Amino acid sequence: HVQLVESGGGSVQAGGSLRLSCAASGYIRARNCMLWFRRAPGGKRVGVASIYPSRGTTFYDDSVKGRFTISQDNAQNTLYLQMDNLKPEDTAVYYCSARGVPSDSLCSPDHWGSDVGYWGPGTQVTVS
Repeated sequence: HVQLVESGGGSVQAGGSLRLSCAASGYIRARNCMLWFRRAPGGKRVGVASIYPSRGTTFYDDSVKGRFTISQDNAQNTLYLQMDNLKPEDTAVYYCSARGVPSDSLCSPDHWGSDVGYWGPGTQVTVS
């Protein structure tokens, strides 16, 4: 079983920065692919970024490339999302997710549409 808890959300002005954290615990092979999703008001939950730490592979949605950075600490217990140059359209509830996959290709955006894996309760980010 894997448990995930996000923190670091809040309100910020456009152009500002926030860093989200996700504390992860549980069977490590069930969380070797870590992801961030978000759900804007009235919208669907969509993938933002993912990381496959054993190979250092990262993936980003085009809407956040160059502004957001996903990372994980060496112990693989905390996932981060550094968000810079925030825009009002980044306003959303942000969710941390974890999956166990056999290769980094299965951690890529082509596979973000699946609901498999574990999820945190989410943290609100508001950009005005």
